[in-house]
This record gives sequence, C-alpha cells and structure tokens, in this order.
Amino acid sequence: MTILFRTDASIAMGSGHVMRCLTLADELRKRGAEVMFMCREHTGHLISLIEGKGYQVVRLQQPESEYVTAPEDVSHAAWLGVSWQQDAADTINALADAHPQWLIIDHYAIDYRWEQKLRSHVGKIMVVDDLADRPHDCDLLLDQNLYQSMETRYDNQVPNTCQKLLGPKFALLRPEFGAARKTLRQRSGEIKRVLVFFGGVDSTNETEKALQALASVTDHQFDVDVVVGGGNLNKERISNICSLYERFHYYCQVDNMAELMTSADFAIGAGGSTTWERCSLGLPSLVITLAENQVHIAQSAAKAGVLKYIGYFNTVSVEKLCQTISTAFATEGILNNMSENAQTLVDGEGVMRVADIMEQL
Repeated sequence: MTILFRTDASIAMGSGHVMRCLTLADELRKRGAEVMFMCREHTGHLISLIEGKGYQVVRLQQPESEYVTAPEDVSHAAWLGVSWQQDAADTINALADAHPQWLIIDHYAIDYRWEQKLRSHVGKIMVVDDLADRPHDCDLLLDQNLYQSMETRYDNQVPNTCQKLLGPKFALLRPEFGAARKTLRQRSGEIKRVLVFFGGVDSTNETEKALQALASVTDHQFDVDVVVGGGNLNKERISNICSLYERFHYYCQVDNMAELMTSADFAIGAGGSTTWERCSLGLPSLVITLAENQVHIAQSAAKAGVLKYIGYFNTVSVEKLCQTISTAFATEGILNNMSENAQTLVDGEGVMRVADIMEQL
C-alpha cells in the first residue's frame, strides 16, 4: 500500500496537523505501507523532523509574496501560501507518475475543489478535519474530537458513500501512550508534579503566563515540567525563566511526552490533539484555547468532566489562571473525577482502529 500525506506546519497553523499525521504514518509503515509526505516550505515547517523519522518529503516551494485570499476561498485559505488551484497543480506535478493508493489530507485550507482535481491521480482520499466548515470529496473522513453534535456535523459536507470516523475513540495517539496506560499508577489527587505544554509553537506565549501563575502559588510545593516545541519563538526566554526556579524543569522538542504525562499529577495546556493524550493517561488539566477551532472541543470535553476549561487565551490573565489553579488544588475530589472520566473517554487505541479501517477499504 502506497500512501501520500498532504499536510503542513507553520507559525500560523502550528505543528498539530503534521504530528498527528506522523502518528498515523508510523502505524501504517509498521504494517508494510510505503509512506511519503508532501509539504510546503512555510516559515515554521517541520520537514526536517519528518525526514528525521525516515520519510521522504516532497517539498513545495513557498512563494516570495504573501497570498491574497479571494472571496470564494475557504476561511483558512491563506495557510496554503498559494491559491488552491496552484497547490493542486503543484501536488499533481510533484506526483509525476506516482499513483498512491491513499491520499491523506490534513489541511484546513483544502476542500472538495482541490480534492476533485486529485481524484484521477490517486486511489482513495481520506480527510482529517475538525472544523466541518467546508465540503469534501473523500472516501474516509476522520474527526477525532468530541462535539455535542458529533454525528450530524458533516451532514451535507461529504458524499453519502463516505465513511466517517468520529470522536476520541479514533484519536491518533502514538503507541507510547497505549504502553504507558497499561502500567499507569493510580493518582491520589495530591499535586507533586505539574506539566506545562501549549503545543509546538505557542505563538501567544501562554507558557510564560502559566509559569508566572505557578510561581505565584505559594501554599503548595511541587515540581514543574515545562515543555516547548522547537518552533516556539520564545523558547530561550522560557528557558531563562525556568532557570530562576529550582523546581522548574525545561524541555524542548521531547519524544517522551507520555512519560512526562504519566509522572505528572496535573497539567496546564492548550486544547487540540494534546487533550486526548492527557485523557488517555488520566491526567487532570486546565485548558486555555489558542485558536477558534479548539474552543468547541474544550467546551465539550469540560462538559464531559475530563478537564477544566479556563477560556480563550486573550481572556485569561495570570491572576485568573493563578486563582483557577489554587481552586483546583483545594477542591477535594475534582482531580480524581477528571482522571477517571478522562481514562474512560479515551483508550489510546484510535490509530490502530483507523489503520484497520483503511486496510479494509
């Protein structure tokens, strides 16, 4: 089975799309698939990271001038860096004589028009999405997130023949999370270690806000593991802040996130894919959303009792965060309840379920 991923990372869109594609790619490669990626060279791309994992990456050139969106474009069209027509043509040209059995698209700027252009050049098309804001021409659609209207979100957005994989049951989590879950310790509710992670980019620097809030909590003693991605423009500043506190430990671009989550008793972070990683290991968390597409996910997860949602980043001050942390620490039973609900919601087997269905199709 030959598989092509069309996805991107950048300062604007972050690293989450690429990271979840890598998780699925690893599982498919383990099953014997030949996998390649096609990515545009945006500022903040992760092409070197993908190549470092042994995958061939076809590089699409980033144009010199910024793309000006047109009225008929989808809401995130600028994230392609070029028009959808140009990106589709570039993709087809880069494919040359290759005809992958699966084209997997994880990109908010791509819709049915782009997909129809690629139809005759690939076998089946899979779309990974969580916006449900545009129609798709695909055979398989994956939305791993939790929504109140999950079963009807994509009505009239995909063909009737499209199979839909919906909810955290299909969350694309790396195998390390499933392995860590099998030996997971029972958390007591006592806070000895806190994990801070706001994704690979954290363009609004919520990490520093969290560190300031944690440093202000003086009635509890705990260690803090601070994780940033290689694309974080504030990583040097954050490293310097951590060096001021004996119990703050700085990490950059780690590959042992499951280990850090297992060691933690509490987490502060963003919405998005990391939500399901924390849930699979029963890690109670406070969430600040960094993008509009994370808000509904965080609200639904909070309603399910797996996390505490504080608000959108521009509404959360250091003082508000500090107060919320102190309340969570002091409220008996709240963290244990979060932990139990989270483990029930996400079992860590999603990537294997998705790969099984792709093989069946």
